[in-house]
Formats: sequence, structure tokens, C-alpha cells
Amino acid sequence: MRTILHVDMDAFFAAIEQRDHPEWRGRPVVVGAPPDRRGVVSTASYEARAFGIHSAMPSRTAGRLCPHAIFVHPRMALYQQESERLMAILESYTPDVEAVSVDEAFLDLSSVLHLWPDIPTLARSLHERIPRELGGLTASIGVAPNKFLAKVASDLCKPNGLLIVPTDPEAIRLFLAPLPVSRLFGVGPITRTHLEKVGIRTIGDVQALAESSLAACVGPSMAQWIRALAFGQDDRPVVTEWEEKSLSRETTFETDCADRPFLRQTLIALAESVGHRLRARGRLARTAFLKLRFPDFRTITRQKPLPEPTDSDRGLIQSALRLFEEAAIQGPLRLIGFGVQNLTDSRLSEPFQPDLFTAGELARRRERERRLDHMVDTLRQRFGKESLRRGLWHRSSQTSPDPEAGEED
Repeated sequence: MRTILHVDMDAFFAAIEQRDHPEWRGRPVVVGAPPDRRGVVSTASYEARAFGIHSAMPSRTAGRLCPHAIFVHPRMALYQQESERLMAILESYTPDVEAVSVDEAFLDLSSVLHLWPDIPTLARSLHERIPRELGGLTASIGVAPNKFLAKVASDLCKPNGLLIVPTDPEAIRLFLAPLPVSRLFGVGPITRTHLEKVGIRTIGDVQALAESSLAACVGPSMAQWIRALAFGQDDRPVVTEWEEKSLSRETTFETDCADRPFLRQTLIALAESVGHRLRARGRLARTAFLKLRFPDFRTITRQKPLPEPTDSDRGLIQSALRLFEEAAIQGPLRLIGFGVQNLTDSRLSEPFQPDLFTAGELARRRERERRLDHMVDTLRQRFGKESLRRGLWHRSSQTSPDPEAGEED
């Protein structure tokens, strides 16, 4: 039997802001867009959550719910830095760590249990070490025989709790029975509505129902899955490596934008941001895509293969602008985004084969672009991302885009 531990940091971004601004401790803090602009809440402190504020809520709604909340622009570089410190702590306990996000991870402890007196001692050690080494940031930890149960346990003991689920099958059944059916992985609002229509509101209701009856409501595949979970059965392994399949950046305008030169400039900035992230990860992209959202929330995407696998700003910008022109949009936009997919390791990518007469010039052009991109990356890292900018931003009344800005759905 495996032993899985789930770590979930408590209001991670907001907790970092409260740690770094002691005067904000005990006060509602919202990390995300300001309440007078479009955008969403990224994280809310527990004091803010008491007013009904939650992640992905439009910031304007959050501002109405709690007008005296402190709204803070995300400091993603800092949050990533703290995440790396967290992951280093986790990896000191076991090499089998699956990072789900910057503030959440699964650990498979099965191979290291012999190093500890018992499971509670190990779990308490980690629970106490995280705030000690991260300046008071706390985590909620669930320990169980599998990932599903460990996640449920950490959710139930928030904030700053530690919950160990029993391993006996009957004890697991009783532990799950009173919980709402929405606790089951895969049961979203639509599936929950279907289940509630036939009187299934708790996990215990699922346990009491024959799989055939459940299948009539949600289909055979989903019925098999959620009934297994209802009895605490989950054989998914902890995955220590995963392959990034796409990279993208998007920005939401403060007011709907019909200024085509500004839209093009925004797209250039987004493509540069994507190029920087590709180079930082040692990846090349084979496909580019464009995302456009209109004032009525209608959203379209356009994509096309790149001429060759690339991480070049110049090549990405050309593809982004070409996609934009081919979209032939009319009227203003609410959001614009650019991304790449079909990624490959730059060290393993097969070389592009030009014809004999152009090979030399292409090689020289690529080397010039590579050196230019490297120089730009270095200067922006040293002096800030605004130190070098392509284009003529001053020609528009719009403010420059923030590639980390959110968007309400």
C-alpha cells in the first residue's frame, strides 16, 4: 500500500504579501486586478474569503463585496521564488514529488517510510518545517493511501491543518460518506446537477447506488470512475516529470480596444514574452496560435504551423502578426493572446534543411537572431522588462499590456 501526502499552501500569494507587509496581517488582502479594472482575483486571504471573495472572481465583484480590502498586483517572480524554496523542502523528504502548481504538490512517501518512526512523525516534521523555513507561510497537509484521499484530507483541514486518513476500507467509506458529491474528482457543476436531480447529494449516496443505476445518470465511464472514488479507490501514481505542451500569454484591456496599431504592439509584446519563456526552458515551438475575445465575450482562436521549430522573437512576432491580419477582425477587442504549442526540446530538435543556395544566409540570419534575443533577455533581466520595447507605444492612449493580467469568464 502506498502512502501519499498532499501539501497545499494556505492562500499562498496573499500570505506572502501579508508576511512581507506586517501591517496587512489580519486584514482582507486580494491579489489580482484592482477593483476598478477588468480582471480577476488570483488569491484572497482568509480574511477576504469571509466576505465571499474567491479565486477567479471578477475583481469588480470582489471590490463590491469588500470595499475596504487591500488589492495587490501579483508579484509572480517572488511567488515563483518562494515556490522553488517550498519544492526544495519537499524534495528533501522524498524524490517522488509531483508539483501540481506553484503552491501544491503530491509526495509519494512509500520509499522513505523506513527512515521515520511512523507516518505521523514524518508528516508533523514537514508541517512544522514549512512555516519555519518560509517565514511563517503555512500549509495544509493530507496523508492517505492515494492521491484522491490525500487531496480531500488537505482540503478538509484548511487552513494550517494536518489530517491523516485511515487505511482500513470501512473506515475510508465512513470518512467519505457524509461529504458532498462535488468532492469527487470529475464531478463539476453540470455532473453534480445531474446527480442531484436523482437525489444523489453526498458520497454516501453514490456508495449506496448500484453502478448500473449511476451509469444511467452520468454514463458508464463516469459511473465507474466516481463509484471507485466514492469508496476511496484511486490508483493514479505520483508523476515526478511532465512535459509542457504549450506556452501562452494574454492581456485584457481596461477598455475595449479598436486601435489596430496598439493591438499589433500588444501582440508583439506578448510574442516576445512567449519567446523569452521558450528560451528559458530550452524549448522550440512548431505551432503558433492567436486568441481574440470580443466585448460580448465571444472568443475565437486561430493557429498555423511555424515554418520551422523556433524560439526566435522575430519568427514568433511575424507569425503572430500574420495570424492577426488573417483574422481580419472588425471592431474592438476585450482580450488578445498569443501562444505556441507542439513544443520540442531545443537540444533534440531535428535541424531544418534549407536548400543548398540559401543554407549559408539562413545560418547567418539565425545566428544574428539568436545573439540578439540573448542580448535582449540579458538586458531585460538586468534593467526590467520595460527597458527595451519594440514599436511606438506613445502613439496610443492605451496603457501598455501586462502579460500577467487576468480575465473574468
